[in-house]
Amino acid sequence: QVQLVESGGGLVQAGGSLRLSCVASERTFSNYAMGWFRQVPGKEREFVAAIDRSGYTTDVAGSVKGRFTISRDNAKNTVYLQMNSLKPEDTAVYFCAGTPSRGVYYTTRLYNYWGQGTQVTVSS
Repeated sequence: QVQLVESGGGLVQAGGSLRLSCVASERTFSNYAMGWFRQVPGKEREFVAAIDRSGYTTDVAGSVKGRFTISRDNAKNTVYLQMNSLKPEDTAVYFCAGTPSRGVYYTTRLYNYWGQGTQVTVSS
């Protein structure tokens, strides 16, 4: 069972930055495609960013393009989400997810493992 632990969330003013981290317990982390999703109460979990096993292929949602960047360090079993120019509408619980597959994935059902989430709150 792969365990994912997110950190780095918090309260930030609009226009500020945060970097989220997600550490995986899996020794073969480099075999896992990873993603970040977010969720607000009463809404479905939505795609934010994804990265393939090698880190060479990435993609982000249109709503965060140009502001958020996903990256990974396979030597540290860690995936990151750098969030810049944050907006109040970015407020959500952010989850990382992993799946032992190639490529990048955009839907929750394609991910096998999930972290517990970290709260990001952006004040106006």
